Amino acid sequence: MRDGLALRPVGEDALLVEADCTERAESLYAHLLARRSELPEITEIVPAARTVLLDGIADRAALARQLADWQVSLHPPADGPLVEVPTAYDGADLPEVAALWDVSVEAAVRIHAAPEYRVAFCGFAPGFGYLTGLPARYEVPRRDTPRSSVPAGAVALAGPFTGVYPRSSPGGWQLLGRTTLALWDARREPAALLAPGVRVRFLPVRAPR
Repeated sequence: MRDGLALRPVGEDALLVEADCTERAESLYAHLLARRSELPEITEIVPAARTVLLDGIADRAALARQLADWQVSLHPPADGPLVEVPTAYDGADLPEVAALWDVSVEAAVRIHAAPEYRVAFCGFAPGFGYLTGLPARYEVPRRDTPRSSVPAGAVALAGPFTGVYPRSSPGGWQLLGRTTLALWDARREPAALLAPGVRVRFLPVRAPR
């Protein structure tokens, strides 16, 4: 393929498309969804940080030939629905993140809440979306020692991504705050609020007592 993309066969009926950056993987995923009717039958299209997995392909050779001519630029995908996440910025790692950014805690909150994020891909746990949109200069490392338990609703960031823990689980991301919004509810349709392409805004709110 062209423009920083490479095809890898996986198993008997899947292809993995590798991209040179998250933004191109996002663009490729949007292209595949938009042009799915032109392609051989595919059971699943699964985006990740720098890959898109095409699984359950009816004719892998035909699809590989078709994709070989594709050019996928870095144009942002079309806007998806917007989810607003009310967030109390009282996370245990907020002062440390503010220090890494060399700003006050109040300024760190404004920096994190300013962008409109986009779900690039999902994983780690049901309902967990990896959000892009924070400028690269604000990337922070994961914690040296992961926590054995991060509470559900924790708003966190690590590397180029922001996320919200949909349920309690171990985690090594830097905790900025918390939300009472249910990111995952198996009784709801759809169960996950966040899916690839969904836009997200964090709304600072007073911490509940």
